[in-house]
Amino acid sequence: MIVAALALVSPALAEPAPSFPDLLRQAEATSPRLAESLAQVRAAEGRARQASARPNPELGLEVENFGGGEPFDGFAVAETTLSVAQPLELGGKRGARIGAARADVELARARQRQTMADFAFDLAAAYAEAEAADRRLVLAQEGLELAQTDARAARSLVDAGREAELRAVQSNAAVSAARADLDEAQAARSTAFARLTALAGSPTVFTSLDGSVLQDGPGQIAAPLAAQVTSPAVLAAEAEREAAARRVRMERTRATPDVTVAFGLRRFQGDDSTALVAGVSAPIPVFDRNQGNTAAAQGELQAAEARLNAARLDAEAELRSAQAQATAAQTRLAAATEGETTAAEAYRLARVGYDAGRLPLLEVLNARRTLAEARARTLDARLARLRSEAGLARLQGRAYGA
Repeated sequence: MIVAALALVSPALAEPAPSFPDLLRQAEATSPRLAESLAQVRAAEGRARQASARPNPELGLEVENFGGGEPFDGFAVAETTLSVAQPLELGGKRGARIGAARADVELARARQRQTMADFAFDLAAAYAEAEAADRRLVLAQEGLELAQTDARAARSLVDAGREAELRAVQSNAAVSAARADLDEAQAARSTAFARLTALAGSPTVFTSLDGSVLQDGPGQIAAPLAAQVTSPAVLAAEAEREAAARRVRMERTRATPDVTVAFGLRRFQGDDSTALVAGVSAPIPVFDRNQGNTAAAQGELQAAEARLNAARLDAEAELRSAQAQATAAQTRLAAATEGETTAAEAYRLARVGYDAGRLPLLEVLNARRTLAEARARTLDARLARLRSEAGLARLQGRAYGA
């Protein structure tokens, strides 16, 4: 019963990751990082709605001239006043407050777009790392199989007296090294898939991939080098500068005193009569003119302008660098692919020569090591190309492969 239960539960705990476009769409609803940025937008929208609210009126009730001795003993000659007071925001305070809140909403949305672009880059990199780790595991398995094949061939030649015992020892050492590489590749694969699962916010653990981002082909992703567009970092910096400018205007309007207008009825209990009352009150701006907050807002505006200039310069430099890196990565991949083909042919010829007794075992071991290194270089070149193209997509404000 326990074995049957585990058999039913295990498929629900692990599943293959979908293709990268599908995983990106799925992560938009499950990723904690994207959920946080969306919550920040909703919070800014809530503050914007609150900013449009007007001050509440005040209801007041006052009773005068009662108690204290004749002739004000008791409520016989008391005066009762019921009034309603409404604060009035002057000097464009409400409009400035609304404008600042709306600017904060635009800032939150710009930061969300930047977060989405950064997340798409990180997810593409994690997807590629998982795919590369998967391939490294396959290469490590193939390397172990080749090492074992070479060891068996060496043992046969040693037993036949055609090779010294040293060759068997060398081949066995190569097998041990290949097993260690396999264990390391398995650990790296588990780590890569765990990171991909956590980044995507998936409730189930990914154990394999349904798509590929390291090779171009039908149904696979190839990021084109699109024309230059505005970087999300620059858009976020522009929104931050605009929000800072709106806050400067809001702080300046706060220096204008608010006026409170009151209307009410006064009841004279002594002669049983009623009169209308009205009044106006306003604070005198003698001690507090909001100059400190205004100066602070102006300083924040200057800092935001400086960050905007820096973001523009950084985006321009990063875009040029990303384009150069993408071109270089493509060239490096072509060279690595050609080198892998050459190394595979060299290993094949070395095995043929060794089996024929024309080449020593050391030549076979060197050829196999060169082949493993060539395969690793090709994989690293594919990973570097993916990172460069995904980085270029992030700078251009689009998801990799879009």
